[in-house]
Amino acid sequence: MEKAKVYFSDFRTIAFGMGLPQKLKKLITAAGIGDLEMEGKFVAIKMHFGELGNVSYLRPNYARAVVDVVKELGGHPFLTDCNTMYPGSRKNALEHLACAWENGFTPMTVGCPLLIADGLKGTDDVSVPVPGGEYVKEAKIGRAVMDADVFISLTHFKGHEMTGFGGAIKNIGMGCGSRAGKKDQHSSGKPQIDPALCRGCKKCQRECANQGLVFNEATRKMSVDPSHCVGCGRCLGACNFDAIAFEKACKETGRSGRMIPVPRELSAGCGLAWCTVPADRADMETFLKECSIECEDMAELLY
Repeated sequence: MEKAKVYFSDFRTIAFGMGLPQKLKKLITAAGIGDLEMEGKFVAIKMHFGELGNVSYLRPNYARAVVDVVKELGGHPFLTDCNTMYPGSRKNALEHLACAWENGFTPMTVGCPLLIADGLKGTDDVSVPVPGGEYVKEAKIGRAVMDADVFISLTHFKGHEMTGFGGAIKNIGMGCGSRAGKKDQHSSGKPQIDPALCRGCKKCQRECANQGLVFNEATRKMSVDPSHCVGCGRCLGACNFDAIAFEKACKETGRSGRMIPVPRELSAGCGLAWCTVPADRADMETFLKECSIECEDMAELLY
């Protein structure tokens, strides 16, 4: 297989001259975007519009640069993404578009329409055969992506709790899946909850969009309902592992105290805290450093 050519640019700019969007235009032109036949064709530019509240997405200025080049080549571009499987601001097309607009992606700023590829509720998809697929035999892909004549991936890199980072493969393979398609891709593995470690804080349950977690009020323990769990792993990221690690370390070294819910005097949110007597404060501070356990706060409450 022939090695791919990688084109890159530095971030140096010239005041009132060559800026980063202009450098992106030069970059994709050098990489050969002009070799694609775009005259009169629909061009899907797949990207991530960002969740509300974060800034880890490509600025609309970069999308506009690609859109302008596509138009110069005679194409009809549109920005697109599919709805998410998890709770948030992109789980249906109405919220998804509102989120995109709030993050700066509008037809006025990017110069083209925005389409949510799998429709209003994430059900508008096309089944695409995957020859030799081990886990997924047919991938459910957003219809607008499949209807496009040309596909361009405009990818941002991000951290990922399982793979380390996500890039172009995730942007296309996972990002173009409809809600049902994302479910199929995640469902090969289901999490299991160790009752001995579960503290009943219910934080994981708030992250689940599929009724995959069941809380037992009698035992104050969470469990997984395999019939509804889709294996997305959101609950894994929500679990307070640091608190569990601290409790285990305290028990192993015989330190006094116990795990309690965070007192309402300190926080309105849920969570766990270690409770001990004020006289042990200095020892606990030293112990935290020795165990390399991060402490969000340490406070004394008088009742």
